[in-house]
Amino acid sequence: MQYTIKLFAGLAERIGQSEVQINIEPPVADDGTTLPVTVAHLKETLSSLYPDAENSIRHAFAAVNQEYASVDNTIKENDELALIPPVSGGSGADNGAQTPDGLYVITGNLLSAEEVIAKVGDNNHGATIAFIGTTREMTGEMQTIHLEYEAYVPMALSQLQKIGTEIASRWPGTRCAISHRTGTVAIAETSVIIAVSSSHRNDAYEASRFAIERLKETVPIWKKEIWADGSEWKGAQTGPWNPVEPKS
Repeated sequence: MQYTIKLFAGLAERIGQSEVQINIEPPVADDGTTLPVTVAHLKETLSSLYPDAENSIRHAFAAVNQEYASVDNTIKENDELALIPPVSGGSGADNGAQTPDGLYVITGNLLSAEEVIAKVGDNNHGATIAFIGTTREMTGEMQTIHLEYEAYVPMALSQLQKIGTEIASRWPGTRCAISHRTGTVAIAETSVIIAVSSSHRNDAYEASRFAIERLKETVPIWKKEIWADGSEWKGAQTGPWNPVEPKS
């Protein structure tokens, strides 16, 4: 059976392409019964084909039909499959992509705080918070020339929308909108804008912080820091976090 797998960020660089097709023979039980193919089988097969990338493959998360999946998840030939390196909200859709309601946007164009804030306007809300993430030049002794962001666009939009749904559940009545850049983002340019409005300021503060932390955990956006003498993909999480069971 043939499977197509999308690859991103450092994993795509290590393997040398952004999409691969592999053949996986379904496993057979001792009694001769054919067993379903799982994410674990996919990762094992890919590791055997690309041994130099084995460590990256092992630590990558899997997505099946734009949803995070465990190694035990079964897969079919027509599933949309992807391996997701640990993320850090982060070339995707240069012409722009957004959810039907327009609240969640991924674009290669410059971002406007005013446009994002306007999406959460409400006459009954007394507080509006805007988080604006920009490219800084110095990180310790390292001088950044620019950043490059890459996104698994359809899944990223879906995950951004889930953040908004969770915010609405935790802080009823709160409104949220998020826009994120892809492609090259220069020094001092904006890479992400999160706007949150609420009846009371405490809810707006808390929801805004929740949104950026969750974005960095679950949304498949990667950033590559470009320096004068090299580059590095950022985003390796630490600790036992599992995207199938996000932190509360």
